[in-house]
Amino acid sequence: MNAPGTPVQVHPFHHADTGTWSYVVADADSRHAAIVDPVLDFDAKSGRISHAAAQQLLDCVRDHGLQVRWLLETHAHADHMTAAQWLAAQLPDAIVAIGQGIREVQRTFAPVFELNPEAMAECFDCLFSDDDAFSLGGVPARVIPVPGHTRDSVAYLIGDALFTGDSLFMPDAGTARCDFPGGDAAMLYRSIQHLYELPDTTRVFICHDYGPGGRAVACETTIGAQKRGNIHVRAGVGEAEFVAMREARDATLAVPALIIPSLQVNLRAGALPGTSGNGIRYLRVPLDQF
Repeated sequence: MNAPGTPVQVHPFHHADTGTWSYVVADADSRHAAIVDPVLDFDAKSGRISHAAAQQLLDCVRDHGLQVRWLLETHAHADHMTAAQWLAAQLPDAIVAIGQGIREVQRTFAPVFELNPEAMAECFDCLFSDDDAFSLGGVPARVIPVPGHTRDSVAYLIGDALFTGDSLFMPDAGTARCDFPGGDAAMLYRSIQHLYELPDTTRVFICHDYGPGGRAVACETTIGAQKRGNIHVRAGVGEAEFVAMREARDATLAVPALIIPSLQVNLRAGALPGTSGNGIRYLRVPLDQF
């Protein structure tokens, strides 16, 4: 196996409707690949789902002759639905994986949607423990726990590329909110300090970008750039300062537009609800819960 820091090929895909970045990550030698945080298209007005964004990922895999070994979720997202299960049906050798903290998140929200947390956990093929090692062909990879935004948040270090989920945004966009159940701003601060121990040259790929200030959307930075210039947690910002900023900012934020459908699907690794007696699938809308 190659040494940590081995360069990997990264193909980014932006989902404009949700501001999400998904990635196809590949080992150039073995052609083994992973897909990180795939998006399922969902039109909330009509209740229709489609697979245009996921098809782009699949087309990239096929165009480059890649073999997808992993479908990796950084956490159970609240702002978009995952296409992991749809992709798994197209890529039967792929393993759908997430951090083991998903069990706590499932237990938190199971009563809201009347779901079975044990059955939900079985929807994932792999629940990573903290700092678990895996590989992408000859490229070493590991799971880095980054709780704070949510309890199940993890980052994936694959070769020289770090996929941070929502723990870090681009330097001029800062960090993600911490006011969801199980979120904790102090915990996020410590998680980010752990990421800052990686070499400054480590490539960082973020999960969301909304082009603050009108700039073009972007997805790639470095650990060094984050330490120097992240507007929320650059070098010299202490934990108390960060927590005060994060909690004050979170108090002004609206509930994500797609949190209700997203949680019902993402807690089950992208598995859609079964059909009712009339052959129709339904998502539930709990009143006065969010």
